[in-house]
This record gives sequence, structure tokens and C-alpha cells, in this order.
Amino acid sequence: MAHEFKDSAIANTFQLGSDLSVNRLGYGAMRLTGQPGNFGHYADREAGKQLLRRAIELGVNFIDTAESYGPGDNEELIASALYPYPDNLIIATKGGVLKTAPDNIRADGSSKSLRRSCEASLQRLKIDRIDLYQLHRPDPSVPFSESVETLAELQREGKILHIGLSNVTITQIEAALQIVEVASVQNRLNLAERSGEDILDFCTQHNIAFIPYAPLGAHPLKRGAPLANAEGTVTEIATHHSVKPNQIALAWMLHRASNIIVIPGTTTISHLEENFAAASIALTTDDLKLLGEAHAL
Repeated sequence: MAHEFKDSAIANTFQLGSDLSVNRLGYGAMRLTGQPGNFGHYADREAGKQLLRRAIELGVNFIDTAESYGPGDNEELIASALYPYPDNLIIATKGGVLKTAPDNIRADGSSKSLRRSCEASLQRLKIDRIDLYQLHRPDPSVPFSESVETLAELQREGKILHIGLSNVTITQIEAALQIVEVASVQNRLNLAERSGEDILDFCTQHNIAFIPYAPLGAHPLKRGAPLANAEGTVTEIATHHSVKPNQIALAWMLHRASNIIVIPGTTTISHLEENFAAASIALTTDDLKLLGEAHAL
């Protein structure tokens, strides 16, 4: 399917849920956890705090985290670095995934689990209401509607402002929309992996924020097909703009649709600054056409 790209004059913000103005290049905090498996405490907590503070200085006002990152430790690190929070900072977190070891991760979308997760996140983040609370992953053992209904109840109780979904299908988004207003969807998408573009397009049509996780696919120029076919093109475009290929990959996402909020993660301030600079790259119509054609090779 061919996609029409917007022109190079990209919008810098998106209205999440119609009332929160989000700078479209945010920060995904997942990597500020122990390794392997994003499990346990982040080794250099002071460096992690400095990175989070630098993100705010650069203009980031959207930080994505989850209870399962640590678990819990990532939310605590964010609070220790940034609380009391700037007035415009939007923190998005997730519940519905239990992690007891790096290799022991399972979905739990039961009402009891989601309530416990939400209330624990409120405590760790030191807030009374979560700006965006996302169902981390549908639980095949729990009716999807039951999980969404629980989030709707938490919203009515004032513990959640907006509700988001993650790792979902269009059918599941449509089912959720029968119950609540869905503010965001967080699914995997990047320049190398575009199988989820149908979900992005659905979100665009319904003015739902699309938050692609793994926006760089970890190492987009080393992962093989399909971006391997485009590597020369990406490198050439990056050279023309005097930037790095990864910055072109991020800029492509910002140009792809105005409802995309990109959340690259990193553990170094230099890489954070490099990622953030991608927001100022104005890709041309020819650039976008070449990137689209390279993907189709």
C-alpha cells in the first residue's frame, strides 16, 4: 500500500487526548534499568538522573516508562530525578505485565492486577493521577474487555487521565473504543519494520497518538532486511543533511504521520542530544520517496 507523507514542515507537537500538548520527540526510559532483561536497578543511578534532567533541558516533555521496567525501579528513578515535576511534563506508564526475573515475563490483565499496578505506579512516581496509563499487553487468559473496563474504572476514580493500549491489533483497538476513549497506541514500528503501518494509519484516522516502540529497532542499520536494502539510501540522505543515519530514521518517523510521538531510549547524554536533534531535520519530498522505495526493494 502506498502512503502519502506530509511535507517537510512537520508539526512539533501533538495534542494527546485533546488536552495535553506533547513534544513529538520524547524519551523512552526503559534502558535505565538493570541488565539483562531490563531487570533490577540501573547501575549508575546518578548518571541516569543527569540524563533525565538533560532530556527536560532539551525540551522533552513526554517520558515513557512501565511498572515492568525494573520492575518498579525505572519509575522510582524518574521520580528521584525529576520530582517535583515541571508543569508541562507528561509521564506515561504501563501496567498488565508481571516480571519476576529477566526471563520470566507474563501478561496479567486481571482487574486485581491492573488496580495493584496502577496504585503502585502512583506511589512510585509520587503523583495523584497518571497522565497516560497504558495496558502493556493484552492477557490471553483475561477477556480484553475486562482489562479495558478496569482502566475505565480507574479513570472514573481520577487515578488515570488518559488511557492507552500497547501491543494491540486494530480489532482490539476497535473493541476498546466501544468502552473508552483511547488516547494512544504503542506498537512496534521503525524504518526497518513497517508491518504495523496499518495500525498507525487507523490511529491517524481516529486522531489517536501512535507511540512506536523500538523506533530505531535497536540497531536499524545492522538488523538485515528490509533496511539492509535501504542502507545506502539512508546513508546518502544522512550525508546530504550532514547528520547520522539513525537521525534520518527518527526524522522519517516524525514525517510519516503527525500523530506519531517518538520515544528513542539511550543511556548516554551525547546520544540523547543526537536523537533530539533529529526533530530539526527537514526531509524533502524526494528524501521521503527514496526511503519509501528503498523499503519496497
